[in-house]
Amino acid sequence: MKTRIFKWFFLFALALVIYLFPEKWQIWKDLENPGFQNTASRPAPVEAALIQQGPMALRRTFSGTLESGAEFLVAPKVSGRVEHLAVDMGDPVTRRQVVARLDNDEYIQAVAQAEADLAVARADLTGAENTFEIALRELDRMETLKKRGVSSASQLDTAKAESLASEARVEMARARVVKAEAVLETARIRLGYTTVFADWAGGSDQRFMAQKFVTEGDTVSANTPLVSIVELDPLLAVLFVTEKDYGRLAVGQPADLSTDAFPGTSFTGHIIRISPVFKTQTRQARVEIQVPNPDFRLKPGMFVRVSVVLDQVENAMMVPETALVIRNHETGVFVITPDRKKVAWQPVATGIRQQGMVQVQGKNLAGEVVTLGHQMLDHGSEIRIPDRADISGHTQEE
Repeated sequence: MKTRIFKWFFLFALALVIYLFPEKWQIWKDLENPGFQNTASRPAPVEAALIQQGPMALRRTFSGTLESGAEFLVAPKVSGRVEHLAVDMGDPVTRRQVVARLDNDEYIQAVAQAEADLAVARADLTGAENTFEIALRELDRMETLKKRGVSSASQLDTAKAESLASEARVEMARARVVKAEAVLETARIRLGYTTVFADWAGGSDQRFMAQKFVTEGDTVSANTPLVSIVELDPLLAVLFVTEKDYGRLAVGQPADLSTDAFPGTSFTGHIIRISPVFKTQTRQARVEIQVPNPDFRLKPGMFVRVSVVLDQVENAMMVPETALVIRNHETGVFVITPDRKKVAWQPVATGIRQQGMVQVQGKNLAGEVVTLGHQMLDHGSEIRIPDRADISGHTQEE
């Protein structure tokens, strides 16, 4: 019973193939005839396609990864306990925005001490200036008395020495004031460092917090990363190319990108940097593509496919890939004569391949070429091109 069912199913499938594809069935039937190749009187059944002309593009698709155009770590310049984190993962961050605050009690006390030291230094300066003024008056008095012959030369020398010493003490007091002012300014700056800002140069004024490395209450030392800030517009698509494609790439070249995160959506960018060296381990060079991301849909770390047009021909001569034949280590096509009864072998040079078509260059390329059945042909062979309507009608009559 099962044998009969299978037999009827096979006959039905065979009849369906003959009805839907009569010309291919006829060609395959003729190809299976072992005596066909030796029958010179019968033309070989073939399928044909027109030689076309039009634009062709050599397009390559590379795998790459999205990276942030700019990324930096925000870290305090002083040590302390983290009292407050103002941003969390994914939050937008503007330029000069406060990111964190550290415990500043110690630094406030340092400022107070520096202010007190400065007050002492200024008081010492005032005392030194007063002493210097008294010494100058004493020197003037001694000079007057010397002119009158009342004082001696040694008394005048003593007054001069005291005047010079007082002047030196004034200069030292002024230096201590300057030093105390510098210490106070340093203490104020260090106090200001307890408020941590997200500051960067260039680029857009808004970025995003990508990751935090500490929590509130942690004690950190100077230059310990607190959070990382990334730029999302634009992004960089980073890919690596081999020597085969390297020479066809150039800065400014456009590229199309796609990602599994947004199926059916295409993003555009352009090449901004090409590495001048190849990695010795992989023999590949790094290429960076800038990708505008105004709506922030794309994210760093996403896998992308990057399509780049490496070469383009505006008016290329093309044939289906199935028309190519290799004979005696030579690539060519069988061109059908204008009367569609014979073929002529024409060697060709191939170029760009695109969607089943291939660019060809050679002499006497016009009209039609054989796309099926050329394994039985030679230069000058007779052919016949079955017509679907004729074969269908002939089958119905039978």
